[in-house]
Amino acid sequence: MKVVFIALALITLIGCTNQSDAMRALTAQGFTDVRFTGYSFFACGKDDFFHTGFIAKNAQGLEVKGTVCSGLIFKNSTIRF
Repeated sequence: MKVVFIALALITLIGCTNQSDAMRALTAQGFTDVRFTGYSFFACGKDDFFHTGFIAKNAQGLEVKGTVCSGLIFKNSTIRF
């Protein structure tokens, strides 16, 4: 029974990403070659609903890993490394 509960919890968290808003925030800051890595556990604050992990190239061409955090309705996106 515990395995079923854990599996359902993980499936629910996987749905808590927002790739369209994350892509908009990343391209606005000059990131290219963006690849999304899914839900990022413990990467955002308590007011953030979406935790979208990514790997991208910054303006200098270096590969960076991070998370785009955003709220459900009123909070804009924040990029965290």
